Amino acid sequence: MKVGLIGLGAMGAPMARHLHGRGLLTVVGNRTQAKADALASELKVRSARSADNFADCDVVALCVSIDADVLENVAALAQVLKAGAVVVDHSTVSVQTARRAAAMLATHDIGFIDAPVSGGVEGARNGRLSVMAGGDAGQLEQVGPVLDAYAARVSHMGPTGSGQATKAVNQVLVAGINEAVCEGLALGEALGLDADTLLPTLMAGAAGNWFLDKRGATMLRDEFTPGFKSAHMLKDLRIVQAVAREAGVRTPVLEQALADYAELADRGRGDADTSALITLKRRPAPPAG
Repeated sequence: MKVGLIGLGAMGAPMARHLHGRGLLTVVGNRTQAKADALASELKVRSARSADNFADCDVVALCVSIDADVLENVAALAQVLKAGAVVVDHSTVSVQTARRAAAMLATHDIGFIDAPVSGGVEGARNGRLSVMAGGDAGQLEQVGPVLDAYAARVSHMGPTGSGQATKAVNQVLVAGINEAVCEGLALGEALGLDADTLLPTLMAGAAGNWFLDKRGATMLRDEFTPGFKSAHMLKDLRIVQAVAREAGVRTPVLEQALADYAELADRGRGDADTSALITLKRRPAPPAG
């Protein structure tokens, strides 16, 4: 099996390395050519200059930022991939974008799996991502060796778009947990509690969660290297907001998170980790003088 991967950011680059470790990776591509060239040189694979460089691939995985990037890449790949190939999209986009991408490829007898992931940069580096997949079960089985290279769990959620629908649910939970953890730790700071004792105590009980475990100590040290950028969370939550409105459910937690991440972006903190949210929860400093 020959596999290509497009999008070599914080998630895509370690995923490419896992594919290379399984002997599957053939070609890598990235909007910034220098990044693709550097990784290709490191892994001794091809660096794509155009969609034509993916023509011999059985599977192409996408890990890009926005809906327009997905559709742009899918349109180009539809012209060069052979019938029977499959595109796997690990980006977080709308359900409608997933369905549109699938339809574009289907006219060329090319498969499509919408397969957003959860688990953060740590999950990508450790090959322990959770993949929520939508699409044809046979095509999902076909790309199984690819997903197994970097996933701890692959779940078939239903037809095309179901993966993105599941990611919307995931992001509501993530956003709510982030809100609660940042608010709680800001309270702990204000009360003068010792972080070295507080964090393991919280993790040992019902309050324990991934975000507290992975980001609790760093946010209390004001270290906000992503991770997952606040701007990317804001983009995801705007997608989720549209999904929730269409579904007709009440989302006060989502609305608060949207407002908070928009404020972080307005303050120039969009490139900071989502744990920078704690800076909005802390009590204001007393006025000077």
